[in-house]
Formats: sequence, C-alpha cells, structure tokens
Amino acid sequence: MTDVMKKLQAIRGMNDCLPPDSELWEQIENTLKNILATHCYNEIRIPIIETTTLFKRAIGEVTDVVEKEMYTFDDRNSESVTLRPEGTAGCVRAGVEHGLFHNKEQRFWYIGSMFRYERPQKGRYRQFHQLGVEVFGLYGPDIDAELILMTARFWKKLGILNYVQLELNSIGSIEERSRYRESLLKFLEKNKAQLTEEAIHRMHKNSLRLLDSKDQVVQKILADAPLLSEYLNDESKQHFLTLCQFLNESGISYRVNPYLVRGLDYYNKTVFEWVTNHLGSQGAICAGGRYDGLVEQLGGKDSTPAVGFAIGLERLVLLVKKVNPDFYLSPKLDVYFVSENNTSRAKAIKLAEKIRDSLPQLKLKLHYGKQKISKQLSSANKCSATFALILGENEIAKQKIVIKNLLTGEQNLLMQEDLILFLNKIFIE
Repeated sequence: MTDVMKKLQAIRGMNDCLPPDSELWEQIENTLKNILATHCYNEIRIPIIETTTLFKRAIGEVTDVVEKEMYTFDDRNSESVTLRPEGTAGCVRAGVEHGLFHNKEQRFWYIGSMFRYERPQKGRYRQFHQLGVEVFGLYGPDIDAELILMTARFWKKLGILNYVQLELNSIGSIEERSRYRESLLKFLEKNKAQLTEEAIHRMHKNSLRLLDSKDQVVQKILADAPLLSEYLNDESKQHFLTLCQFLNESGISYRVNPYLVRGLDYYNKTVFEWVTNHLGSQGAICAGGRYDGLVEQLGGKDSTPAVGFAIGLERLVLLVKKVNPDFYLSPKLDVYFVSENNTSRAKAIKLAEKIRDSLPQLKLKLHYGKQKISKQLSSANKCSATFALILGENEIAKQKIVIKNLLTGEQNLLMQEDLILFLNKIFIE
C-alpha cells in the first residue's frame, strides 16, 4: 500500500484525548492547580527536548530509563537530544542556568508530556503526562511533610482519598546506600541460582533496583535480605522519624515499605508513593522524594536541598473515572441560539456578541446550517440546553426575540433590548 493510500493513525502508545475526556482532564488539572496556588507554588515551563547528557547525568546511565526507554536522536547539528522522560532534570537545569538557587527558596510546579519507550498498556503509555512539583532550598522533613499533605488534599478534593495508600521509606545518603548495596549484592550472590538472567543482569548493574521487583521468586528471596534501614546513619533516621511524626500529627495514614527505592539514581533520604489497587498492575499514581545532591551534580551550588514529586495524570484520570465518576458532570449549555435564515442569522451573530460581552460566563451556542426551526430546537435539546433564543423575520421586524425554556416548554416574547437583563436575572443574580 502506498503512503498516499495508507490509513494514518496515531503512533503506538501515543493517544488522542477526545471530549468529554478532555473536559475531565481540564477539570482535574484545574483542581490541582488551584490547590498549588493556595500553597504559593509557581508554575515553571521547561522545554520538551533537552540534551541527552542532562538525563544521563541526572537519572544515571545504569537505569532502565536511560538504557532502554529514552527517545534519543541527533538533531541537524549532530547533537544528541532527548524527548524528556521526566521533568525534574529539566527543572533543575533551568534553575542552575538562570541562577534561581543562589540563597533562594523556590517552589515550582509544571505540567506536560513526557516520553518513554515502553510496552504500552492501560495507564502506561509512550507519551504520557505528568504534573510535577519541586522545592529547592529547604532541608527539613517539614517540607517533605507539606508535599505529602498537599497530595492528600489533591486526593480528597478529587474524591479518591479512600482509594489510595501512602507508602514511605528512607534510602539514606549515597554513602549509606553504597554500603548497603555491597551487603545486598553479597546476599544475592548466594541466591544467584534461583534468579533469572534478567534479575542477575540487574543485580550486577544496580542491585537496589531488585528491591521493587514484581518477580515473586525475587520477592521471596528478599524476605531474608538485609534491610536498607539497618545501614542508615543517625541523621537519616532522625529525618525520617520526624517526617513520620508530622504525618501522624496531621492524621495521614501510611505504610513504611522497606523495599521502596524509586527508579532514578538521584533520590536520597525520603522516598514515597501513593498507590492504589483499583488500576491493576499500574498502581502508583504519584511518587517522589528528596534529591539533595542533584543541583550540585548538574553544575549548581553544592548542598542545595531539593524535594519533589510527580503525578501520572493518565492514571489519575482513570482512577477518578472508576471510583468517583460523579466528579465530572458535563456542564449544561445555558442558551442555544436559533435563527430562521441568513438574514436573521446575521442579526443573531451580532446579538450573541453583545450577550457575550455582557455575560462572559454564559455558555451560549449558535446554530449554523439551513435546518428548519424545529430541527434546530431538536439540536438544542440534544445539547441539554436550558433555554433557546429564537430569532426570525417577524421578530426582527418588531425588534423582539423569543426565549423558550426547554425544561418547561414555557416561552416569552421579549424586546431585544431587554434580553441581557432577562438572562442576567436567570443565570447570574
């Protein structure tokens, strides 16, 4: 089949978002943005493409993301660039480049597309969308607690708080993890005969990544493995203990998961996930933690503390639709404007603009086409409009307009100059 004849389709794993789902997405996003605004977080907009070096340095070359999942290519200057697989690295790069972290506290959020070449499945796509939040310049567990409390407020507002569970862990510092990794590797070597080739490969590259393996054999082996918590120093232990105290005081329930490590190398100390058992295997809807060394790692000021999280919007939308379908009710159309012919339509367009100027929040739709009045009114009912405005030759001659209540069938004949006042009393006052 030639390219001309071949049916055009979206690339596998990259999906269209169509109404009414797009309206649900917008309502969910606006809910999150409103809460972020009340917590004094500011939006940052970062490029969708960055140099490949950025992600290799930030995420770690020995990770699935860098090794297998990134969309990387050479641009026309033969420079290697990558479609962003996550947002934190780009956010840090922007802060370093523009001097945003010099003795300053910053609280950012961003939203947009991310890209990873993975096997597409429900809730896991090659182009996916995240809302991310990043805080720079604050060391204490109090800001960790604020981020977790803010996410809990998200879920409460969306009506899904009872369907998600918070999991927490502390993975300590790089030095602490290094000591633990040696001990874990020795343990796994003793059980090597029970592991698959893939598990053995991962064990030698980054043994910590086996901790969150879904392989039941691996999980059974790890039941007797040493715990990362046994290798934490007093500072890391106290940070985590204080965070738990803050959450306890605020009434946030959680489960300490000693095998939670997160998939990116830049995390340290606090890591957390919000998970659900209502979406099958793709249970995490939000994940984050501290990454105190990343700013320095990307060329910024040393010892710049940082913490953040990202929400997978596809999974969040799926969860809201499943457990709280009443969150989104399609907004009803207020007014459907019907006109008899082209002459009356020209007048209707002019009058509609006056209505929109005076009542900008009114949902008003004009009918276009050559259908009879009866067909147009049928369309108004299909749109669930509350009122229909009817303008014909007779009404134009008398400077009047018919307004019909589509719920009761009652209709009135008004002077056109009184229409805006009438609508204002119905919909605004």
